Amino acid sequence: MSGEKHRLVSICTTVALLVAGCGNTSTPEPVPPPAAPQTTSVTRAPNADPGTDPGRAPVAPLPRLTLRQLAGQRVIYSYKGATPPASLLEAIRRGEAAGVIFFAGNVRSRAKLRAAVAKIKKANSESPVKAPLLLMTDQEGGPVRRLPGAPFQSARQMGASANPAATAAKAGRDTAANLRGVGLNVNLAPVLDVYRKKGDFADRFGRSFSKDPKKVAALASAFLKAQQKGGVAATVKHFPGLGPAPTKANTDLRKVVLKTPAAVLRSVDESPYGPAIAAGAPMVMLSWAVYPALDKTRPAGLSQKIISGELRGRVGFKGVTITDALEAGALKKFGSVATRGLLAAGAGMDLLLFSAQNPAAGLSGVTVLAKALQEGKLDKKRTESAVRRILTVRRAY
Repeated sequence: MSGEKHRLVSICTTVALLVAGCGNTSTPEPVPPPAAPQTTSVTRAPNADPGTDPGRAPVAPLPRLTLRQLAGQRVIYSYKGATPPASLLEAIRRGEAAGVIFFAGNVRSRAKLRAAVAKIKKANSESPVKAPLLLMTDQEGGPVRRLPGAPFQSARQMGASANPAATAAKAGRDTAANLRGVGLNVNLAPVLDVYRKKGDFADRFGRSFSKDPKKVAALASAFLKAQQKGGVAATVKHFPGLGPAPTKANTDLRKVVLKTPAAVLRSVDESPYGPAIAAGAPMVMLSWAVYPALDKTRPAGLSQKIISGELRGRVGFKGVTITDALEAGALKKFGSVATRGLLAAGAGMDLLLFSAQNPAAGLSGVTVLAKALQEGKLDKKRTESAVRRILTVRRAY
């Protein structure tokens, strides 16, 4: 192939490793047969644990769910190819799914993707859980896109434009139209990472709006408000921030430790989250990097100190937390993918992103979570609170 074609293929291959939820380094576990159904009766209490969405709707009440259904409300599945497999559709019909993440390999054409989404939605119409699924992808802009089409510019290009706020808002509107056109209702964007120098991890593919946290906050807010007005929920990421990460610090591949002082993390990297949340961001994705200033041993998405202490406590976020890809190389020492999902749920993560592109991985997660609930190893009340938050977002989109 020509040198130019080789360069483009190389870029696309590297980008595939960079985007959230793209890790595929673990073999899905065999799925044990489901345990006998057990139900949980939920008291519909007042809004003691409110979720956040653009309409500030009250937290969704829970239907009567089996333990497997309760566990499944936290699981995002993935699959290979253009057609959703029967095992995924059956899990959805049983009420054991919160949503599906779509990758470039699922997008053979817009018509085929629409047909796949239609099958998934039909299966969901037969589920006992009466709420739309979260159908998501990574559509950040520039080279980091799963679907062809908007947003054409990267975050960095938006930030460098003549009118950055207007450019970001237009990109948000166009992105919503693009995703809604194929039936998707969640974008794992915008990125709030505040990069430090040209060519570092957050800047390498133009994923950061700016070195200035105030500018990042303003442009991300403009993008997400316009996108959500168009019917697509935003997910801001990667809390508490990958801006300090050097070029090769890729958590999809390996452990990453960012020794940024807590004062800098809070004044620079976390600072865009307050304005983005105030603008209506309903979901936050956490990083898999380790931040010793906040937690010496655990990656952010497995750290109760960071999830509860920083994001919910200090920043005040009340919406839905979502993991990055559970298959990430940064989590290698934390056991199987399903075990990582359990650890994340126990630490306070709401949605668990199973990105092996095999529904068996998500089903293993459901089995492990349901068993932990049955044995009292995963707190049921906290699980119910997480599911209420998730259902609030699902019903808003």
